[in-house]
Amino acid sequence: MSTLNQLKKIKSAAAKMTRLQENDIKKALQGISEALLNNIDAILKENKRDLDRMDPEDPRYDRLKLTESRIKDMAGDVLNVKDLPSPLGIILEERTLPNGLELKKVSVPLGVVGVIYEARPNVTTDVFSLTFKAGNACVLKGGSDAIYSNTILTGLIKKELENAGIDPDIIQLLPPDRQAAKELMEAVGYIDILIPRGSQNLIDTVRENSKVPVIETGAGIVHTYFDRSGDLEKGKRIVFNAKTRRVSVCNALDCLIIHKERLSHLPELVEKMADKNVEIFADESAYEALSGRYPENLLHHATPEYFGTEFLSYKMAIKTAGNFDEALDHIARYSSKHSEAIISEDEKAIEAFYRDVDAAAVYANTSTAFTDGAQFGMGAEIGISTQKLHARGPMALKELTSYKWIVKGNGQIRE
Repeated sequence: MSTLNQLKKIKSAAAKMTRLQENDIKKALQGISEALLNNIDAILKENKRDLDRMDPEDPRYDRLKLTESRIKDMAGDVLNVKDLPSPLGIILEERTLPNGLELKKVSVPLGVVGVIYEARPNVTTDVFSLTFKAGNACVLKGGSDAIYSNTILTGLIKKELENAGIDPDIIQLLPPDRQAAKELMEAVGYIDILIPRGSQNLIDTVRENSKVPVIETGAGIVHTYFDRSGDLEKGKRIVFNAKTRRVSVCNALDCLIIHKERLSHLPELVEKMADKNVEIFADESAYEALSGRYPENLLHHATPEYFGTEFLSYKMAIKTAGNFDEALDHIARYSSKHSEAIISEDEKAIEAFYRDVDAAAVYANTSTAFTDGAQFGMGAEIGISTQKLHARGPMALKELTSYKWIVKGNGQIRE
C-alpha cells in the first residue's frame, strides 16, 4: 500500500474516533497489554532479526534490544495509560459574556499524530497507547533498524483494535525508507502534528523540512554541576546513576561540571565509573586531579568538541568551573535544554540554579535519569519536548490534546 493511501485511510478512521466511549478505549488497551505478554517469544524472535543486523557496539543497540523484562514493562505502561483519567472533554475555562453568550474552552484530541523515530521499538506501544487514550490516531515511521520489531508490535495492536470493534486503520506503520519520511513531512491535510524522536540529526531534518507543524523532542546534552557545597556521598551515587543506569537514553549524563575547590574529591566522585569502563574526557584541571587516580586507558584530555556532545555511550566529559556563574555559563552554552542538575547543600545556589537554568527539567540533588513520563506519573511518554510552544518536558496525555471553544446562545446577534 502506498504512503498516500495509508494517510487517506488514517484520516478517514480518525474522523470516527470522537464517537468512541472511554470503555471502548480501555478494553482495547487491556487487550493490547495482554497481547504483549502472550506473545513475548514471538516479539523477541522478530527483535532478534533486527539485532542481528546491528553491531552490538553501536550505541543504538541497547535502545533496539528487547528482553522479556522490557516487554513486560511495555505491557505495564499500556495498563498505566489505560487507568489514567481521560484528558478529553475537560472544561479548561468557562464564562458568560454580558450579552448572555455562554463560553466553554474544552479539551479535544489533536487529531492525527505522526511520529518519526529510530531504533526504539518500545516507542511503538508507548506512542499508540498515549495517542489513542487522548483520542488521536497515529502514523508511525520507524527506522529500518527496527522494522521487524515494529511490524509485529503494530500487528498485535491492530488485531486487538479489531477485537474491540475499533477501526484498525487508526494506526499506520509507514515503510522504513526516506521517501515515506518525506511524504509524512509533507502530509498537510492528513497529519495534524509531527513529532521526531531520535538523534539531533533526525530532529534537525524534520524541523527544517516538515510542512506539518512539529513538536521537537530534543536530544539530551545533559550536565550535572557538583557545587562547592555538594555532598560527596550524594554526589557519588547521583553521578554514577545518571551516567551509567542506561547510557543510550536522552536523560543520561554527558558532562560533569565540578567547582575548582572540589577537585580533590573528583577521583572519589567518579571512582565507580571505572567499574563500567567509562571513558572520561577531562579538561586540564580535572585531568590533573584524576591522573594516577583513574585508569590511564580510560582517561583522556578533553578537546572542545567533547563539550556539547550527546555521547549515548560509556563516555563522559568533565569541566572545571571557577565559580557558580562559570558553571551556569557552560550549561547555557552547551545545553540542549533537556535536563540539568546541581548537587549542592547551599539553598541559595539551588534556588539560583532553578531560576537561571533554561531546561525542560531542572534538578537538585538527584539523578537526571528521572526525566521520563512514567517516572513523572504520566503513565508513559511520547517524548521529551525541549521547545516552549504547546508542550515542554515529558509529553503524555494532556500534551496530546488541544481545545476548542463551545459557544451557547439564545438568539443573540452581533451588532
